[in-house]
Order: sequence, then structure tokens, then C-alpha cells
Amino acid sequence: MKAIRRFTVRTVLPEQLQPLHELALNLRWSWHPETRDLFRSVDPEVWAATGEDPVRLLGEVPAARLAALAADRRFLRRLGDLADDLREYLTGPRWYQARPDDGATPPPAAVAYFSPEYGIAAALPQYSGGLGILAGDHLKAASDLGVPIIGVGLFYRHGYFRQSLDRAGWQQERYPLLDPDELAVSLLREADGTPSRVDLLLPGGRTLAAHIWRAQVGRVPLLLLDSDIEANSPAERDVTDRLYGGGSEHRLLQEMLLGIGGVRAVRAYCRLTGHPAPEVFHTNEGHAGFLGVERIRELVADGTAGLDFAAALESVRAGTLFTTHTPVPAGIDRFDRELVARHFGGDVALPGVPVESVLALGAETWRDGDPKLFNMAAMGLRLAQRANGVSTLHGEVSRSMFNGLWPGFDPAEVPITSVTNGVHAATWIDPAVVRLGAAEIGAERAEEAMTTGETKRWTGLERIGNTEIWDLRRSLRAQLVDEARRRLRASWRQRGAGEAELGWVSSVLDPDVLTIGFARRVPSYKRLTLMLRDPERLRALLLHPTRPVQIVVAGKAHPADDGGKRLIQQMVAFADDPAVRHRIVFLPDYDMAMAQHLYPGCDVWLNNPLRPLEACGTSGMKAALNGCLNLSVLDGWWDEWFDGQNGWAIPTADEGAGVLDPESSEAERRDDIEAAALYDLIEEQVAGRFYDRGDDGLPHRWIAMVRHTLVTLGPKVLAGRMVREYVERLYAPAALAQRELAVRGHAGARELAGWKAKVREGWPGVRVEHVEADCPAEAQELGSSLALRVQVALGSLEPGDVEVQVVAGRVDETDGISDAAALALKPVGGPDLDGRTRYEGALELSRTGPFGYTVRVLPAHPRLASPAELGLVALPAESTGMDAGLLR
Repeated sequence: MKAIRRFTVRTVLPEQLQPLHELALNLRWSWHPETRDLFRSVDPEVWAATGEDPVRLLGEVPAARLAALAADRRFLRRLGDLADDLREYLTGPRWYQARPDDGATPPPAAVAYFSPEYGIAAALPQYSGGLGILAGDHLKAASDLGVPIIGVGLFYRHGYFRQSLDRAGWQQERYPLLDPDELAVSLLREADGTPSRVDLLLPGGRTLAAHIWRAQVGRVPLLLLDSDIEANSPAERDVTDRLYGGGSEHRLLQEMLLGIGGVRAVRAYCRLTGHPAPEVFHTNEGHAGFLGVERIRELVADGTAGLDFAAALESVRAGTLFTTHTPVPAGIDRFDRELVARHFGGDVALPGVPVESVLALGAETWRDGDPKLFNMAAMGLRLAQRANGVSTLHGEVSRSMFNGLWPGFDPAEVPITSVTNGVHAATWIDPAVVRLGAAEIGAERAEEAMTTGETKRWTGLERIGNTEIWDLRRSLRAQLVDEARRRLRASWRQRGAGEAELGWVSSVLDPDVLTIGFARRVPSYKRLTLMLRDPERLRALLLHPTRPVQIVVAGKAHPADDGGKRLIQQMVAFADDPAVRHRIVFLPDYDMAMAQHLYPGCDVWLNNPLRPLEACGTSGMKAALNGCLNLSVLDGWWDEWFDGQNGWAIPTADEGAGVLDPESSEAERRDDIEAAALYDLIEEQVAGRFYDRGDDGLPHRWIAMVRHTLVTLGPKVLAGRMVREYVERLYAPAALAQRELAVRGHAGARELAGWKAKVREGWPGVRVEHVEADCPAEAQELGSSLALRVQVALGSLEPGDVEVQVVAGRVDETDGISDAAALALKPVGGPDLDGRTRYEGALELSRTGPFGYTVRVLPAHPRLASPAELGLVALPAESTGMDAGLLR
């Protein structure tokens, strides 16, 4: 029989144990070892059986045990101390509050951070991969630093899928139903106790309603919108059914609810709790881009502001940051324009927001763009005055990929900067690693070092002895071996094997063998099966008589990606071979719980994507925090922080050509070459160094690399360092820009919008009509200068509306300028009889070799975040025929 209704019966805790609820409902327990130890001590067996989830633990622990704990003075003292510690953590000043007041503009009162997924803890499965884990680490680091962030996302009743394998090694998916009453979340309620609710109007007279669940991530509230409520029809109830599921309209509704509904949820939360209203909105990938449209509606609908769409757009842009994680156009959400028009026009149009204006935000106006599609990343960039990629290399890739939004500018000038991702140390460092460091530098300093990322080196860890490091690495490897055997046995039982068939599992892997880890999502560009290019060569490495290698592999393919599933099946087929299955394993259902064993237990972390398609690749960062060495293609973060002593770089066969069709002969050849290089590295350098032992049995050169990784790489990869960069480089300037436009009833926004309209209308009349320079000889001497005189027609514009620049640098055979530097020229006198304005300046010749320059005119306004913001530039008619000379 099936129940006609399901609900959760909560345990009634004795009064003395009530603080356990407080500790369980704040997800800080997921990165606070002392709190986790307390919950483990409540009932170790139930703790393990509930997946180390405090909420489920308190729902299943026997009443007799609770009664015993209520009378246990020692336990109650620990409970009281940890409850006090949490309250102090939540209310005391931290880095953000303690920043020196140097008279600079105050940082934002609050920041709203929108993401489609969050990886906070395995007990709250609302993530699929790196994007969600990054978002979770961002919130945790913000909490540790005291940054006043409000997280916004969706509550997926089925989360992402749980993965298993059938007997043939084919991925199977299941979507267990998540009951929020069994999770560390609570409903946001109005003053009268009713659930707070947001509503979106849909075509056909329908309404999409959602309740708001709040998860408390340390100091940071995370608001999750849930459409599975009785007020909705069945179709609308399913909008938040699962992460990245459904067809195009389903995804559009999810993204409308995330963006539009998310802003409304933030307003409700601030109204009900008194939390400061956000001054900055951070859009983590394009999925939440509609938040800018809703904020425009708010400003236009506010009768006191009196803003039209254009002025509201400027105000919204000033306080918005857009972060892209996508290295290829295929990774961007794009919708049929007619579908978007149907959801933003007619009876469901947002007041004051014309559907034509919405469509223009997502239009692919660049060459080769599709006029029938609405591009979410394009909208995100148009709605944000500031944007960034997630590593230095990814910033370069993003500037090239989105160059079409800024026609006339070189990719290097596209206004997309980069903030390299980081990872939350307290979540990902094994407690044994923390204890080893704390024993040398002190517990308080170790915690501070893991939190802020303010130092360039973890000074003091150099003193840790070789024996201590090696004993730790061996212990962590042994833990991984035990965990891998447990999971492998469970996987084979799910595949249909009987217990009598699985005796071999107890000898799988060896705690004294070099262990390589590879775990991530399984799209084709991450190349799960590159290691299988030459199976015999791989077998030889695994079975080497004196220097064997063992490999632990995990990963999920998207349910609709049969190509990815075939890659997993190929890997499983190889790992099932009785000849090698003790040296290579595939562990299904990769999630945070598994990852927290994998990263510390591996000696080497393997990453071999197609360069430059790895935006950042934070799994290698988490491994490095535990003293694991990276073996990776120079992509993402590894491209900027590999130093030759913290791991190995896999050579690439065609640097920068990662966009090759994976089915092409060139791609096949590239994979063959790079796989051969990988085998050579493992055999000759990695294994050679791991097994090169001194008279004391220790691999001293290996240990030196581990120590160097911890000391120099540890501080760089921290999410604390990342969030500090966001605050100082992006959040604070965005808050200042937003305030400047909002003063005097948004007079600044109206003025800026009017100025931009004037410039766009008058730009066709702007021309560089004549350029001359004092250049007596073709070859100029280093250190000399050229006197430049430029005649510019400004049409209806004035000199204060523009900046005239000379752009100079090294030139190639086609006269293309590289390493360019720009110098502003000054207007001299008023317009001549022909209406032209003369500009003059001196160009210093500061480098030798082929050198050239050109002149251009750009819009100029003190409230532009970048000269390229409007995408307007005027060049000489003969812009390709610049003056160029040879310097000596």
C-alpha cells in the first residue's frame, strides 16, 4: 500500500538539548569539525547511517539516548560551548567589519548573489558540479569574512540525480524526492505566520507561485524558491522539480523564477528581517540574468523615482556584476526569441518594461549571431557594468568570445576582467592536515590563514618534518583505500553481484602505491578516457613490478548526454578487467561526500581537458590544499599558478586549438599525442620521483614538492582570497557607482541615460579627418617623441563628450598593433570654420623594433566603468594604413 500523504514527525528534544536544533539548522556544522564531532558523539551509528546529516540524526536517534545525553554534564558543557561559539561567530566583527576606515567609500551594505545551484553540503543536494560547489564556497567564505551576502537560488525537489551503474557499466539515474522538513532549511514566513510567497504572471492567465526556503550558511542566508506548492497547477509545481532538467520552456521558467522571483524573494526577506537591502547584485552565470529586468521594473514602477526604462537600466547596470564560467558559446543558455516574447509581452509584460527592450538585451547582434535566438550571457553582460571570468586565461578567452558585443575594439580591451576562483579551505582540507599545520604554527593562526587568504605564503609550514608529512600522506591514502573499497562493494551489489563474488574487493588498491585521482563531470572536453588511448601502455603503468600506479576515477554524465555515458562505460569496462581491477576503480555517484575523501587521499590530481576549455578547474585546488600534486594541462587556474615545483604540466599538441571538432582527424591526432605525453610524464617523472627513496625509506624530493605546494599554493587557492578580491575590486566600485546614480532621486541615472542617447544619436557624425606627425625619418631613435596633430569632426557632440587617443605599440607584418598603450590627446582651441577640433600630444617612442600607432575617438564620461562601455569607436578612414617606423 502507498500512503496518501507524506509528512515528517520531528523529534522533541529535551530542553537541555534544544541548542542542538540551533547547531543543526546552521550549515556551519558542515565545515566546523568540533560541531561535527559533537553530532557524531550523539550516536555514531545513526550519524553514519544518516550520511552525517545532523537534521536526520536528530530525527532518528532513540529517545533513550537523548534522555541519557540530557543528563550527561560533559556533553552539555560541550553543547553549551559550541552554541556560544556559533553565536559569537554570527554576531562578532570579522574581516569585513574590521577593514581599516581610510576615508574611502564605505563598502556595500549588502550584496545579493544569484546562482542556479549551490554545493553547501552533501546533506543539501542542490548542485551538479563545479558551478554549484563554487557558489557554495563563495557563500561560506563570505560568511567567514563577514561579507553581508544574501544567496538566492531554487529549491529542487529532486536535486540532481543519484548515479549508479548497471551490469554493463551504463550510467543509471534516479531522482529521490527531497523533503524540506528533513533538511536544514526553514520557510520564510510573514508576520502572521503564513508562508511568504512570490508570484509571476505567465501566458494564458496562469500564475507561477513559489515559497521561499531559507538555509542559513553561517552568517549568510540562502533563499531557495520552491514552486512545488498547492497554489500552483501540476505544470507549475514541476518548474523546480530538478536541476537542469526539462525542455526549453521549462528552463526558461526556471530562469525567470530565479531572476525575477529571486529579486522579489530578497525584497521579502529584507522587509521581514530588517536585513539591509543589497546595493550590489552578483549574477553567477547567465541563468539568473532576468534579475536585472525585474530591478528595472521596480525602478520604473516606483512613482517617486520617475525613471524611464533607459534611466532605470543605467541604475541597474551600475550595481550589477556578471560572472561568466563558460569558455565556449555552446555552454550558454539560448532561447527562441518568440518564446521569450510570449513570456514578456502582451498581458504578462512587466509594467514599464517593453518586450522589445527585453528582447534587445539578449539579441545576438554580432557577426554570425542568430537573430532568432535570445542569449542569456549577452543579456547578463548588457545588464552589468562589471563582468569577470574565473581565471586569468578564462578572462582572455571570455574577452575573445564576447568581443562581438564591443565591435571596433580589440579583445584585450573588452571590459571583462578576471577573478580566479578559490575553494573554501575548512570544507576541503582534511582535519589531519589542519592538525599537522596547527601543531607547527598554532591553531589560531592556522584558522586565520585558511580563512582570509591575505598572505602570499603559509610561512611556518616549511618546518614540518619529512617523516610527519609522509606519515600523514600514507594515512590519508589508507583512508581513501578503505572508502573506495566500501563504495566499490556497494556499487557491485547494485550491479547485481552477490557477496560471494566480491572477495576480490578487499584487495583493491594499496595504501603504499602511488595514487592518481580523476573526478569531475563527464562532458567530452574533459576527456575522461584520454588515459585509455593506449590501453596496453596504461596496463603497464598500473602493473609495473617496482613502480606501480593506481587510479581512482569518478564522474557523472548529464542524463541527456549519451556520449558522456559511453565514455563512462568505456572506463568501467577497462576497470572491470580482473587483470587490473585492483589498480583502477570507477566509483559511481560522485558528490561532495566522496570528494572529501578523494582529494586528501590522492598523491596526484589528474586534469586533462581540451585547452582552453577549462574555465578554472577548482578540483585541483582542493587537492592541492591537502598536499596532493597536480598533473594537468596548462588550463584554467593551473595555467597561472604552475611553477614547476608544485606538480607537472601535460604538454598540449595544439595550444589554443581546443575548439577542434572532437570527431575530426586533427582531434584524434591531438589526443594521441597528449596521451603519449601523459604516459611519459607518469612513468618517467611522477612515478620516478614518488618511488625514489632515501636510505630512511622516504621520497625526499616528493615530500619537498608537497611542502612547497602547501606553503606557496595554499594561500592562493583560497575562497577567502577570491571573495576579498570581489569585495575590493568589484563589489565596492559597483556600490559606489550605484550610489552616485541614485542620489537626488536618481538624477545621475537620468543624466547618464540622456548623455548616452545623445552620444549614440550623434556618433555617426564623429570622424578622424586628418592625422599628421613630425616624423623626419622612417627610423626613429629610442626615447625620442613624435608630435601629433589630429583633426576630428565631432558633429553634434562636444569635446567633453569624447576622448581622442593615440594607440601605439609593436606591430606585426600586417600592421596589427600588440602590447598597445593609449595616450589621450588634448583639444587645442575651439572648432575651426569646418567644425573640426584639433587635438595635439607627444607620443614617446619607448620601445625598439617595428612600432606603429593609430588614432581613435571614444565616448568619455566620468561614470563609465570602461571606455569601451558603449561599444562605440571612431577610427581614421585609412585605419589600416597607420604610420609605422623602425626604432633603433
